[in-house]
Amino acid sequence: MLTTKRNQYLAQGFLLVFSLLWVFPIVGMVLSAFRPYAETSNNPRGFFSWPETITLDNFRNALEQGEMVQHWIVTFAVVIPAMTLTLFLSSMVAFSVSRYSWRFNIALLMLFTAGNLLPPQSIIQPLFQIYNRIPIPEIPFISESGQLRGSLIGLILIHVAFQSGFCTFVLSNYMKTLPKELNEAAMVDGAGVWRQYWQIVMPLTRPALAALATLEFAWIYNDYFWAVVLVQQGDDLPITSSLRNLSGEFFTDDNLIAAGSLIVVLPTVLIYLVLRRQFISGLAVGAQK
Repeated sequence: MLTTKRNQYLAQGFLLVFSLLWVFPIVGMVLSAFRPYAETSNNPRGFFSWPETITLDNFRNALEQGEMVQHWIVTFAVVIPAMTLTLFLSSMVAFSVSRYSWRFNIALLMLFTAGNLLPPQSIIQPLFQIYNRIPIPEIPFISESGQLRGSLIGLILIHVAFQSGFCTFVLSNYMKTLPKELNEAAMVDGAGVWRQYWQIVMPLTRPALAALATLEFAWIYNDYFWAVVLVQQGDDLPITSSLRNLSGEFFTDDNLIAAGSLIVVLPTVLIYLVLRRQFISGLAVGAQK
């Protein structure tokens, strides 16, 4: 009994220490975002001190200098269709490999899972050449270059390709916990494959879908690697690139960057707050299963 309590205290102390280490720099960033630069230059060591003057000028300047509204439009034009396509296609693959037994279902699941382990950097050169050789119609804002490279379509496709493996793995494991008698009863009632998928299995998979939607939104939203590799124009880069515009060649205002970072991270925090119940329930149900 004493050993159990001691282990609990040790675990709680361990979590408390690492929570403070995680929160400590975030608190400093928030304080710096509301502090004018003149105050920081006069007291450079007061990074974690309460600001003598609270101002919103850093947020206003970050929005204007970083052109964040334009980059937000580009980001959501990529994130929403990429996340929707990823969850939709992954759920169909997961449904087929988890609810039906056929010759290649395990091999297909292993293929999607193995794709998760592939480092993105290993395919930059061949992917870059492939994107250069695929022409697409010129569409304003979507694909003005006439090639897959430099278009938002190409960026959406690469996110779908790389995120589908993880989502398929999670959804297939979740769907395997659902009783197969549900599909058998639906087949007796005359339900086809699509109806079994859309009206029976998918409603029961909502907790897992909500958890994945939260994760996928954060991962695709925060991506900077593929945007730099595949997008040509600075105006077509996602919101993460706007922080680059806040740094000068010879001078960098850390307070301005702190304010810009808070603005950039705001949508992911809001998504988590909106879907937190579904996110937590999806993780909890998955752990119990």
